Amino acid sequence: MARKSNFFAGPSTLPVEVLNKLRDSLVDYNGEGLSMIEASHRGGMFEKMYDECLDLFREVLGIPENYDVYFLGGGATLQFTMIPVNFLTKGKVADYAKTGTWSNKAAADAAKLGDVNIYFDGKDSNYTTLPDPKKVKPSENSAYLYLCSNETIGGIEWMSFPDTGDVPLIADMSSDILSRPVDVKKFAMIYGGVQKNLGPAGATFIIMRKDMLDRRNPNLTAYMDYALHAKEKGLYNTPPVFSIWAVKLMLEWIKEHGGAEGMEKRAIEKSGYIYDVIDSSDFFRSPIPKEFRSRMNVVFRLPSEELEAKFVEESKKEGMLGLKGHRSVGGLRASLYNSLPMEDAKKLASFMKEFEKKNG
Repeated sequence: MARKSNFFAGPSTLPVEVLNKLRDSLVDYNGEGLSMIEASHRGGMFEKMYDECLDLFREVLGIPENYDVYFLGGGATLQFTMIPVNFLTKGKVADYAKTGTWSNKAAADAAKLGDVNIYFDGKDSNYTTLPDPKKVKPSENSAYLYLCSNETIGGIEWMSFPDTGDVPLIADMSSDILSRPVDVKKFAMIYGGVQKNLGPAGATFIIMRKDMLDRRNPNLTAYMDYALHAKEKGLYNTPPVFSIWAVKLMLEWIKEHGGAEGMEKRAIEKSGYIYDVIDSSDFFRSPIPKEFRSRMNVVFRLPSEELEAKFVEESKKEGMLGLKGHRSVGGLRASLYNSLPMEDAKKLASFMKEFEKKNG
């Protein structure tokens, strides 16, 4: 079967090697006589796989021992509520950067639950810029400082992060996790949906420094309490088994391909092919200044919406899917997550050059 090039922002493409392993073991997992997706999450077969997955995550990302690592359901969106419910306690304020759709939604949810300070709002630049990390300072009574490391819709990405001192730094890394090395010790919490860089939709990873649990609101219902999930290693209730299994295989693939450092090299090269076409052309235009451009989600415009629609339709005929920009901003977008083959990025770059020759 000829596979199409998947540039959708998520769920994203997965390596063929991972898909084949899922297929080959779907009915009979490692000769156990049943499928992993049938196995009890209280049984040894699942727990062995789960522990291997968590150990791999720690190894590939470099997660220290004083951090809990586990998976939950509910997507990143549930964390928009869980974070302030746990940590935005009475008398405290939460600092949020509004840098695009996802951080804006997180800030809006937090503001319904407590006091929020917006330390940066990219509205005036139409969310095409980010603050200088060296100038970011938390409020005096800050419970935590929050950011979204990569905005999939706007196509902007933090290339470095603020030093928040004793104030916990919390980051939504749904769309650029393990696309580059990250110093986990800078963060009190990193979380995200896995469906961009780590697997199929269904699971949300939680990486949290253990001392954060001392700061939480102790009067919470069971599922909203991070302490309960940490104690149960994410297995308080039935976890998203299939998604976690795929994440384990995806982490193995990342490790085999050079780990976080290898993924960063791939991300730089893949995005470079597309940005080089944009920057060498008067036909294509990037709305994002170079210092803020995402390596995961390349957004660009053409001289007219009619040409953009034509670009999308003709790219589909060439087997390239998902290049239409998000409905809230329009334009075009190519998502270049970890699993996207290098050949697909080259193919898109070549198509862009040919499209310009014919329509420029």
